[in-house]
Amino acid sequence: MFEGWWHVLPDEERRMWVLEPFVGVGPLRFGMTPDEVADAISEVTAECERCRRSCPAGASVHTVEEGWYREFGLRLYYRGERLAGVAVDALCGPQVLADGTALVGRVPSVLEQWMLDRAETRPPCTELAYMRAGVPSCESLGVTINVQREGDRLLTRPIFHPAEALDGLPRWLPPEAWAIHD
Repeated sequence: MFEGWWHVLPDEERRMWVLEPFVGVGPLRFGMTPDEVADAISEVTAECERCRRSCPAGASVHTVEEGWYREFGLRLYYRGERLAGVAVDALCGPQVLADGTALVGRVPSVLEQWMLDRAETRPPCTELAYMRAGVPSCESLGVTINVQREGDRLLTRPIFHPAEALDGLPRWLPPEAWAIHD
């Protein structure tokens, strides 16, 4: 087996970011253009964003749909050239704190229990939702706790989104955003 494929960075070697629910994560803000994202990220990594572009039917220009910083551990999703989602790699992405709790690279059941405990202190049916395959989403934080493979185990790979996504979260981002990643 190739050890390098699934090496998990310890928290002390990761950037520490804070989640601002529905606003952004770390230096990123929902609604940023790809150029604004590149400027914000240039302060934390020298890696350049690689983009997937498309040209919608009838349009004469290509638009950015997805960007990624593979080595830094971020996958970014755009809608109409505006940042609409941020997925943080479980193995090497920055650690993101929400209410003082680390969300990246954790055991999924432990983080889900934290979300359940948190939901008990909030009004009924306003906190926790489940997507396909039982993937939990915290509606007050704007985060879905997806998973990523690390050898023979799964670790949390959170996906952050703005408030507008709550009306149709599974369709807000492309299907590959919700897939389990290696």
